[in-house]
Order: sequence, then C-alpha cells, then structure tokens
Amino acid sequence: MATVYTAFSKALAEWGAEVGLTKHIYKLGVADRPAAAAVEALNASQHAGASDWKLLAKRELDGADEAGLIERLARKEKLIDPAFYPRIQGAPGVFKVKLANVENHLLVKIALEGKDTARVKVKPADVGAYLIRNAAGETTESE
Repeated sequence: MATVYTAFSKALAEWGAEVGLTKHIYKLGVADRPAAAAVEALNASQHAGASDWKLLAKRELDGADEAGLIERLARKEKLIDPAFYPRIQGAPGVFKVKLANVENHLLVKIALEGKDTARVKVKPADVGAYLIRNAAGETTESE
C-alpha cells in the first residue's frame, strides 16, 4: 500500500512570494515507505531547492500512482511547471494553492456536518488534507 503525503517548505514559500507565485506552495507525493521517511528524503536531496520540508498530512491509498494523482489534482489546483523555474527543476508535484478553494471546501464540509461555519480558519494541515482528498478524487456531496 502506498502512502500519499503533502509537505510544506517555508524556504520554498518565501521564494514563491519573492518571484510572484504565492507563498502557498505545497508538495504532493507518493511513497512506498512511511511519509516521515519520504519527507526526510526530500530534505536530504534538497527537493525543489529546499531542505526544510515538513509533513502536513498523509494517507494510505491502494494502488496510488504519483503521476495520476498529480494529474488529477492539477485539474483543481495550479501545478507549478518544474521546467519553467530553475530552482524547482526536476521537482514534480509542487502546487500553487488558492486558500479560497480550501476555505470553500472546509465550509461545505462543516455545513454538511451541521456545525457552525462562522469560525473557519484554514490551517496548513487542512490544506494538506484538501490536496490529498482532491488528488484521490474524493469530493463532498455538493462539490
């Protein structure tokens, strides 16, 4: 069983803000080992020019294919082309995320649960779970 994970790098986020992308840049990946070990490997190889990756969310999925998951998520969120930016060359699965999309997803999810939607604040773990959920092709009832 493969582990799908999302990771965040503060250094990459700062770079993204400097070059005009956004500071909301996240990595989606698939590993055949524990997600924590995969993030350690990202740090060791300085994936996308960063060595401060942190694990946000993970989930076990049967038959998870990284290319397929990235392609599916790219329909919903902006995939950053690793050939266009020299800093992230050869770094697949790096996404520019609109927090409004994550917030809308959380609002719908909370409303369907019958809870109060007045206090929705997007946290990094929420973004990670949102990315994995969309990559897996899961949606809430109203999406």
